Formats: sequence, structure tokens, C-alpha cells
Amino acid sequence: MNTLPTTAPVAALAERLGGDDLPAYVYDLTALAGHAQEIRAALPQAVELYYAAKANPEPPVLRALAPYVTGYEVASGGELAHVREAVPEAPLAFGGPGKTETELRRALALGAERFHVESEHELRLLASLAGSRPVDVLLRVNLSLTDEALGGAALAMGGRPSPFGLDPDRVEGCLPLFTPHGPLRLRGIHAHLASGLDAPAQIAVAGRIAGWTSELSARHGLGLTEVNVGGGMGVDYARPDARFDWKAYGEGLADVADRNPGLTLRIEPGRALTAYCGWYVTEVLDLKHSRGEAFAVLRGGTHHLRTPAAKQHDHPFQVLPTTSWDRDWPRPAAREEPVTLVGQLCTPKDVLARGVPVTELRAGDRVAFALAGAYAWNISHHDFLMHPKPGFHYLGG
Repeated sequence: MNTLPTTAPVAALAERLGGDDLPAYVYDLTALAGHAQEIRAALPQAVELYYAAKANPEPPVLRALAPYVTGYEVASGGELAHVREAVPEAPLAFGGPGKTETELRRALALGAERFHVESEHELRLLASLAGSRPVDVLLRVNLSLTDEALGGAALAMGGRPSPFGLDPDRVEGCLPLFTPHGPLRLRGIHAHLASGLDAPAQIAVAGRIAGWTSELSARHGLGLTEVNVGGGMGVDYARPDARFDWKAYGEGLADVADRNPGLTLRIEPGRALTAYCGWYVTEVLDLKHSRGEAFAVLRGGTHHLRTPAAKQHDHPFQVLPTTSWDRDWPRPAAREEPVTLVGQLCTPKDVLARGVPVTELRAGDRVAFALAGAYAWNISHHDFLMHPKPGFHYLGG
């Protein structure tokens, strides 16, 4: 079984929670702050670290990260207002495709520090709304990457036909919209091309983006000063104790910066910052056998924790045994056999982990799913079948 042992505070809280208090999300903010501090220390001081709030926008999580991040990347008007309220003084970068006029107006009113613009139409719309206010822009570019570079990506955002960003040959057509007396100021280039890459692949992608930006700037005399190389640092759910090599990545970024003087490098990780701080804790309602296979039916399911369904994996978990059993009948159990962990939804797709060997798992035991601190609750279909929502608990911070 691929498992990541719960921290002692998480296990202690899980033991205290009654059945009706479950499922529950538990966020270890002390562990999160320690992880963020290590990441910040591994990066060159000049590299700016933005947190992609879409990964987990819970206000306590945003605030726990505040001492270690330069700012926050948001991808909708709702996220922008939410993050601005949670961490009012933090710089915000507004990205994402399909920005509406209402959202752009809101971003201007709330003083977003950077706009990641995805198309010429969006650029013209932003200029028409800005009035006399100066607006700092990064053009998002869909740079080409080799199949080898994209081969390790869990999710390819660019390097091929995509709704994200501008093709490189269309960038030059946007340059006349940046005039000396106009509201738009071109600060640099943004290019988030792939997610799920290891440190060597991320370094190669960062070098490609920064080199292209430097060449564009020199060719047109733009004096660009910023390049955002995106996020997408790999998180391996099959090896939950493994971590992205931030030290190697920081050393690689230092080399990229040396080769591109005058450019400030910015990264915007999400999942790799917060995934490890979150747990989804629930209990086994029933343990049954069907045609020779064992199934543990849990409170909750993928309407709370959609990650395993979205990524098509078996989510890592730890069994937290409970000794009490006050029923008059034998306690349903599985011993020394593979078990499939499912939720309460009326669909065979409500599976959190399939055929995972366990030593013992019984009705009434608790199960703590690791790596639930990112793209978990906030991407789930909460209201399907109208089950109760989980509780939320924050440790430390």
C-alpha cells in the first residue's frame, strides 16, 4: 500500500472526531509553513514565488503561505476578490483564459498588479477599460516544446494547439498596442506549458521560456524585465513520500537567470506547495465482499475528494484503527487482502483507491487520505446526492 503516515496532530484529531463529524478535511498549517519555508530557501533570492490560489484557496492556507510567497496568482474574478480579502496587501497576478469584461473591471478596481493576457482581443478589451490607469501586462505565449520535453507531463497546457495563450508568431502583432502614452505596459512574458514535470524538465522549460523572452526583447528593443515560467512541479501520488527536488530546481533557475541578465524570474506553483499539508479523514461504514473482492464503503467519496477520479489513480491512504464496536453482530472486516475503497455515490466511478492490499480494515475504522491539500475539495462536485459537506480543521498556523 502506498501510504504517507499521518502527522501526530492529524492522527490525534482523527481519533477525537465522532462518526457524524466525518468526513473532515484536516490541514496541518505548521507543516505547510515549514514546507513553504524550505522551498523559499531553496530558490535564488531574486526569483519571485507566487502561489497559484486555484490549488487550494482556503483563507487559512493563503494566510499561512503569506510570509513565504511574493504574491498570488488568481484565475477568475471570484478568486481575485477572495484572495484580496484573505491577504489584502499581497500582490496579485490575474491570469486564465476567457476573462469577462466584468472580471477585468473588477481586477482594475481591486488593483491587480499584473495581468496575464491570453489573446489580442483580450488585450484590446483591457486597453479599452483601463482609461488613464497604467496596467502592467505579461503576454501569455504558447511556446513550442519537443515531444520529449512534454513526454513526462501529467498535463500539457502548451507546446501544441491550445486555448491557452498566443502562438509565438502572433505576439509581434500585439506589440503596437503598447504605446508610450497608452495605459498598457508590457513587462514581460508568461508561459505555463506543462504540469507534473520533475526538476530537470522544469529547468529546461524555464530556460526555453527565458531565452525566447530575452531574444524577443532584444529584437524589438522592448526592455522586458519579467518572465513567468509557470508552475506544474510534479507531485507523485504513487510515491507520496517523494518530493519535487526544489534544491536542484533552484540551482537550475540561478543558471537560467545568469544566462538572461535583466530578467526577473517568477514561478507560480500550486499543488506542489499545498498538497502535502492536507488530509481527507473519514470512516468505514461497511466492509463487504462481492464475487471474491473486498469493498470498503466510506462516508463521503469523490464528491468531496475528486482528485483520484480526476487523475485516474489510487489515492494514498493510511488506516487508523478504532477498537470500539458496540453492535450485536460480528464486525465486517477484510484481512490480508486487496480492498477497493469507495464512497456513497450511486455510481461505480465513486472510487478512491482500487484493489489496495491491507493488513486489516474493518467497519468503524478511520481512513486518512494523504496529499489532499490541493485540487481536492475545491474541484469536487459537492452537491451531487446532497450528502453533508465535510468539516474543516486547521492545525497550527
